[in-house]
Amino acid sequence: MNKHNILFIGLDTRKEFVEVAYIEDQRGAQAIHYGRVSSAKSSITKLARQFQSKYPNATLHFVYEAGPCGYWIYRLLTSLGHCCYVIAPSLIPKKPGEKIKTDKRDALKLAKLLKSEDLTAIYVPEPEDEAIRDLSRARETAMKDLKDAKYQLKALQLRNNINYRGTANWSLKHLRWLTELILPHPSQQIVLQEYLPTITERIARLKRLDNELEHHVKNWRYYPVVRAIQAMRGVRLLVATGVVAELGDLTRFDPPRKLMSYVGLVPSEHSSGGKRHVGAITKCGNSRARRLLVEGAHSYRFAANISTDIQKRQEDLPKQIIDIAWQAQLRLCRRYQRLMHKGKHYNVIVTAIAREMIAYIWAISREIVLVKVNPKLRLSRVPA
Repeated sequence: MNKHNILFIGLDTRKEFVEVAYIEDQRGAQAIHYGRVSSAKSSITKLARQFQSKYPNATLHFVYEAGPCGYWIYRLLTSLGHCCYVIAPSLIPKKPGEKIKTDKRDALKLAKLLKSEDLTAIYVPEPEDEAIRDLSRARETAMKDLKDAKYQLKALQLRNNINYRGTANWSLKHLRWLTELILPHPSQQIVLQEYLPTITERIARLKRLDNELEHHVKNWRYYPVVRAIQAMRGVRLLVATGVVAELGDLTRFDPPRKLMSYVGLVPSEHSSGGKRHVGAITKCGNSRARRLLVEGAHSYRFAANISTDIQKRQEDLPKQIIDIAWQAQLRLCRRYQRLMHKGKHYNVIVTAIAREMIAYIWAISREIVLVKVNPKLRLSRVPA
């Protein structure tokens, strides 16, 4: 029992408990259900210590599915010196005939699949990177909440045939005009008075998060990458921070086609025999990074040009990075016009541009590695 080299341990994590199963590294070994333990850190540490005591000569390999519980189990087990894998739930093999799903079965299945090497582990960010990602997502949520509040107020005006005759919506002049509105019924006036403070508070909340994001990003270890990729057209601070925070270290992808596939921007394919059918994009991977890239791709519908804003973002950057950004702009602007003349749908064109954008972002991130090696090319941490 103590002669095995590896012990595979499957964990089915929940908020209050963890279901545990394991299987020995032996031909014909059967997965064994260990039982249920508490999800407290002390219980997980005790569990690892018990397995290590029972199998002193074996290396413990833990595995669990990625989910809302985060990565604290991974970080705890790796800090204890054990191997741990976080698995993408969408890539776990599943038999079509399986109609029963329980926590016990899931733990047993994870242990067996880890032993047979049929699982795909995901990239686990560092705690600092995850914190910046949470801040970036909170800013996006604040923007969505603000838009929802504005839509609700506009819908109230539309139902009562009230139109603003000014030019700039949601300016200070517009907000003062809203406070002077008198609706036909007192109950509707109450609704209006409830909407206005909500919008004002959400505007202030968004501004606070913008300031905090700009402050914390400058102290982030990936700030040189964030600043460098802003040399590209359509990539400002929010897009750059969001993409890097969601994807992490871009240089782990080689070649960049793997990165295109990771964000789900490559076309799906169903081919058999002599027939080849290429469909829509796969939409796999990180949906937020894909959306940010598509947003930035819209700016390439205009002719190639170095605007004043882009020039400011490129100040103090190495020439190699500026050259890559200009090369990307020349190619993507031409490609946009070429696809437009072919009669391609607007969404297809923007998606194709976004797919190539991430390749140029990858190239710039690779240049940052060279910048770190060569002190003469070191990036300044002063914001552009």
